[in-house]
Amino acid sequence: MRRRLRFPPGGDPPVTLRKGETARPPFNPPGLLRTSRLVKVYHTDGVTVEAVRGVDIELAIGEFVAIMGPSGSGKSTLLHVLGGLEPATSGEIWLRGQRVDRLSTAAWALLRRQHIGFVFQFFNLLSNMTVADNVELPALLAGATPRQARKRREELLAELGIADKAGAAPARLSGGEQQRVALARALANEPSVLLADEPTGNLDSSNTRDVLRLLRRAHGGGQAILMVTHDARVASLADRVINLFDGMVADDAKVVPIPRTVNGVGDVVELRG
Repeated sequence: MRRRLRFPPGGDPPVTLRKGETARPPFNPPGLLRTSRLVKVYHTDGVTVEAVRGVDIELAIGEFVAIMGPSGSGKSTLLHVLGGLEPATSGEIWLRGQRVDRLSTAAWALLRRQHIGFVFQFFNLLSNMTVADNVELPALLAGATPRQARKRREELLAELGIADKAGAAPARLSGGEQQRVALARALANEPSVLLADEPTGNLDSSNTRDVLRLLRRAHGGGQAILMVTHDARVASLADRVINLFDGMVADDAKVVPIPRTVNGVGDVVELRG
């Protein structure tokens, strides 16, 4: 008698075994987030703009991937489509082995609460709420109890060095502090993937280093990150860099740091396909 072992979508194919046999197939986990022939087209005032054209990308569990490209190449649009903030025109989006591009608006909202964290260039904090409330809200929406949300918020703000700002309004914080709050908010519900859109675009060099240090720490803890950036120094922290041009993937390469006496965000990056 034979029996078949089944693996999750995107994993290894079924293996046929005789009764009593055991086998360990090669470890090949499915991608955490991947797309197939993804397209996003805008129609404005009779003008058609293909912002994303047939993009195939993949993000593995715990991987840090940076997306680069010139202005207008489709970087931010791609990130917004991947997070369900804008609908795809065609193609497929898979998250945790499930196809999600055909979800309703309500289903996307639920998916974001449970599995997706966002960090935006302009912070997008709720001005009428305190720092503590901004950070606790995603965890509460994801189903955490008030006590669990408060504990998670206290841990995150302490780790980010802004525990003393919990009762402050976002407007009373510096740009760097607001971005730290935005990062804490994005991590509050312990998302499967963190989507970061130019998280250092409005920061000075000192605050940029701080935010990148925090992102690197999150990645070191196993957080998967997909980050849009125009800065090669920022991209040097990633495991891979995907370059977009005219809405298409022009290059996808691993990051190979060049050894230096002092390592930092200013390291030069060598890309190898």
